[in-house]
Amino acid sequence: MGTRHVIVAVLFAALACGRTDLLQVPGAGVAAGGGAGGREAGIGGASVAGGASGENSTATGGSAAVVVHTIVEFEIPTLGSQPREIVTGADGNLWFTEYKTDKLGRIAVAGAITEFSVPTSDAGLFGIAAGNDGKLWFAEVLAHQVGYATTDGLVTEFSLGADSTLPKGVAVGPDGAPWFTGYFEDTIARITPAGISTVLSCGTVGVWLGITSGPDGCLWLTGNGIDRLCRLCLDGNATLFDLPSGRSQPWGIRAGPDGNLWFAEYGGGRIGRITLAGEIAEFPIPTPSSYPIDIVAGPDGNLWFTEDAGDNIGRITPAGEIAEFPIPTPGSGPAGITIGPDGNLWFVEQTGNKIGRINP
Repeated sequence: MGTRHVIVAVLFAALACGRTDLLQVPGAGVAAGGGAGGREAGIGGASVAGGASGENSTATGGSAAVVVHTIVEFEIPTLGSQPREIVTGADGNLWFTEYKTDKLGRIAVAGAITEFSVPTSDAGLFGIAAGNDGKLWFAEVLAHQVGYATTDGLVTEFSLGADSTLPKGVAVGPDGAPWFTGYFEDTIARITPAGISTVLSCGTVGVWLGITSGPDGCLWLTGNGIDRLCRLCLDGNATLFDLPSGRSQPWGIRAGPDGNLWFAEYGGGRIGRITLAGEIAEFPIPTPSSYPIDIVAGPDGNLWFTEDAGDNIGRITPAGEIAEFPIPTPGSGPAGITIGPDGNLWFVEQTGNKIGRINP
């Protein structure tokens, strides 16, 4: 059975200047009854789970607007799957990686979950991206492989050869092709259905983890082990940027609605912003030791992020104002987050073994 959790954020309008974004009261958690859900056997041995339904509502009146954020959770059929990242596929479903169980998961917006096993055991599925070719591209960090799946769940894998590559991050590059990062090597590579076609470098071993396409037509990466960011253009030109604070351990990175790059500082408990000119700003998260992992630009003009140890979903405005929304399950360990085809934010819970959804 799924769990429904309601977070209420009250935004007071400033009548003197006609602005609704000047004052904000953080949301308070209110428990609500969960919707009915069930589980049934899947076709061809795939397991399918039915989920709960949530309610989104917005009420306005007078000088105040009440925005209700609803968090809904869906249990993954396989116990201890440790989901890592999630993305919207070309088929209108969401796809996620299961690090511990060698599976890809697919969840419909209604909550039904189907799981597909990959051929390699102990693969350690990690990053995932939806390619322009309609395929789901993913990294197998323990097997030193990358692979892709069709939306029917058919999987193809490619060996990277070197045991030290440890691919983790995956993203679609500015050229429309999928790219991945080598965690312990200075390897950023382009992959096609025929195999690896291009290998680039940031110029230093940086434990490169997060990767995304920037508005400048270059790849942007987070150096989780060296507190640096890398801008890597497809002509091979690389620029490194040192973060102002030590032990930041940057992880997820995405382009924001303001034309800048936004990233999560896992070790520093901050959200960072870097302009294309290299100017960096950092914003502390209110919850101490929250360990933010991933971040994504939402359809509401804000950025949304996950707090691994804080058990919160966070929201930051382009101006740097942060609000946090508690996840119903204690110790949920939220990780990857993305925008769903329904306009909601979807995220995975590593230790909660669930998929979550929150309306922006």
